[in-house]
Amino acid sequence: MSEYLETIGDYYRDSETNKHYAFDISDYQCGKSHFNINIRKYCNFNTPYNRRDFYKVCIIVGKGVFKYGEHRLELDKPALFLPCPTIPYQWECISSQQEGYFCLFNQEFLVEHSTIDFFKKTSLFKEWSKPFIFLDDEQLALCMSYFEQMYKMAQSDYPFKFEIIRNLLALLLHQALQLKVEDLKLEETPSNTRLYRLFDDLLNKQFPLDSPAYPLQLKTASDYATQLNVHVNHLNASIKAVTSKTTTQIIKDRLFDEAKSLLKNTSWDIAEVGYTLGFDQPSHFNNFFKKHAGITPLKYKSPY
Repeated sequence: MSEYLETIGDYYRDSETNKHYAFDISDYQCGKSHFNINIRKYCNFNTPYNRRDFYKVCIIVGKGVFKYGEHRLELDKPALFLPCPTIPYQWECISSQQEGYFCLFNQEFLVEHSTIDFFKKTSLFKEWSKPFIFLDDEQLALCMSYFEQMYKMAQSDYPFKFEIIRNLLALLLHQALQLKVEDLKLEETPSNTRLYRLFDDLLNKQFPLDSPAYPLQLKTASDYATQLNVHVNHLNASIKAVTSKTTTQIIKDRLFDEAKSLLKNTSWDIAEVGYTLGFDQPSHFNNFFKKHAGITPLKYKSPY
């Protein structure tokens, strides 16, 4: 299994489908909110078997083979594909007739608006969640209509088109949730996965943070272990087995996402943001943010 992490920049550089993107791919900047959408066509290029640092949603009409994690699936009917970025996957076309759409977006796009950030609290894009939803004719037509509207809106001159695109994407993802039969009953789930799901639910229930008067309560792996009534070593081992990440790393990634959202979308000063996120000293928050973003929180909040 490759440990290589493919970025959107890598994807644009290596893909054979760059001609039909609705937005200019040269506009992509690492660390900035990004969304794009394209029409699916046949290509003889096999996508690399890698993890990604971005989200991708595809509507697939056409035969092909997916290798997803440890599984291999031959696709022969229309499907919605919502892979978890941390699970490596690869696609190979079998039939020359390929239709549909795909959109991709990064973490910044996901968290900058509550309409989309909401889906971090659901079963979509999770390591334990099945990534395929097979569609009948009526479901296919509805999902295709959402993609078609996003594609047309992306090419328009309407100044608020990103708001409409976010709402259309949210409708598509809500449709996916409605169609998604729960992947596994909780009592039938392997113990590592079951514990990770409980941790993930507990983590995401803490966000968004609404006021400095109500700072973050659960800050460390030990805090979560206590809340879940397990030893911290057991929690760490279970989460590592499912996600290949440490509990602390997942918590810090979520804190960083929330920090960016609070800095951009509230009038709170830097100290208030840091305190709300559980940092006792402004300097601790400043060091944390700079380590993850490469710039200070003040520079991120007021870049000009």
